[in-house]
Amino acid sequence: MLTLTSEQHDAIVAHCIRNLPNEGCGLLVGSDDGVISQVVPSANVADSARIYEIEPKVLLRTFRAADDSGEVVAGCFHSHTHSDAYPSPTDITQAPDPAWHYVLVSLRVTPPVLRSYRIVDGEVTEESVTIH
Repeated sequence: MLTLTSEQHDAIVAHCIRNLPNEGCGLLVGSDDGVISQVVPSANVADSARIYEIEPKVLLRTFRAADDSGEVVAGCFHSHTHSDAYPSPTDITQAPDPAWHYVLVSLRVTPPVLRSYRIVDGEVTEESVTIH
């Protein structure tokens, strides 16, 4: 399960919308049990509407800050500009950490749809998202 505040949910969606026509992306910082304390937006250095790549300096800063604060980088988020909020084959093969929460925002529909997944050994499992 992933837990976001309504402000974090809105920040994720707004960042993804601002990055149109490209995919928006970023990192999620929080606890091992999926309670998110911080949303860290990133530039999409792939500069693409089909793939995303988090800016390396954002990755490094975020991992260091999480480590310093006793938290973890708990996952990432990105948008799909023209498809559903479900991991693509590329998303699945590039999923770096089986412990991560992979949040997808579909901008294909209005209002945007946010969903979260776990990806372990190529297997995708949707998880519930609690917004408080």
